Amino acid sequence: MAAIELTIIVLPMNRSQLIADTRQLVAEGERLQRAPSIAGLRVWLQLSDELLSRAWGQMDRYHLAWLMVGRSEAVRGRRMSAEEETAYVRDVATQKTAALRMSLKAVEEQNMPFLGEDPGPG
Repeated sequence: MAAIELTIIVLPMNRSQLIADTRQLVAEGERLQRAPSIAGLRVWLQLSDELLSRAWGQMDRYHLAWLMVGRSEAVRGRRMSAEEETAYVRDVATQKTAALRMSLKAVEEQNMPFLGEDPGPG
């Protein structure tokens, strides 16, 4: 069996940009909790996944399970009612917003280094 080489390309990002982008996503997560939208949730999850991956690397199922992101008590195997969909959006948005807040705290308060950190000003 041949060995597989993996190259990870991370675009540089300065600390102030990561903080600003994370704050914006936290605000959007809070908005989704107040006014749930499944379409909005999908876009927001994609954007937040991309930002967190750029900052901390790709998360596998173990990490996501540990963070409880996407683990909802919503109905499976059938179409959700409007009420169930609203509850699902709120639940997932609450969980992911908490993960974003942890990321923000790590960068802003604990000054942790992150992937792709541009050591330049900012």
